[in-house]
Amino acid sequence: MLLMLQWGALQEGELSVQRVGVLNFLFMMLFITSSHAADVSKGEQLARRWCIPCHVVASDQKTPTGEAPPFSTIARAPNFDAARLTLFLLDPHPKMPDMGLSRTAAADLAAYIASLK
Repeated sequence: MLLMLQWGALQEGELSVQRVGVLNFLFMMLFITSSHAADVSKGEQLARRWCIPCHVVASDQKTPTGEAPPFSTIARAPNFDAARLTLFLLDPHPKMPDMGLSRTAAADLAAYIASLK
C-alpha cells in the first residue's frame, strides 16, 4: 500500500526527500532479502551434523534416536513457519542444546526443515 502511494506521488511529480528515502529503503530490503536466501543444502549439512542425535532429519535415517520429533513432522505442522523456526533456533529451549548458530545458519536449517513438507 505504501509503495503504491509512493508510486502515485512519483507519477504526479511530488518527490520529497522522505519519499525517496522510503523508496530506497524498500528497494534495499528487496535486494538484501533476495541476495541472502536460505540455502537448503547447507541446512541439510547442519542437520546431519548437529541434529541427528535427537531428531530424524532425513528419510534415509532408519530410526529415531531421541524424544524429539522428526523434522518432517515439524515441517508438516499446521502452524509451521520457517521465520519463527529460525528465531527459535537462535535461542532454543532448555532441552535443546545451544549450537551457537548464526542467523544465516539458522535460516538454512529452517529452510531445510521446510523442504521436508
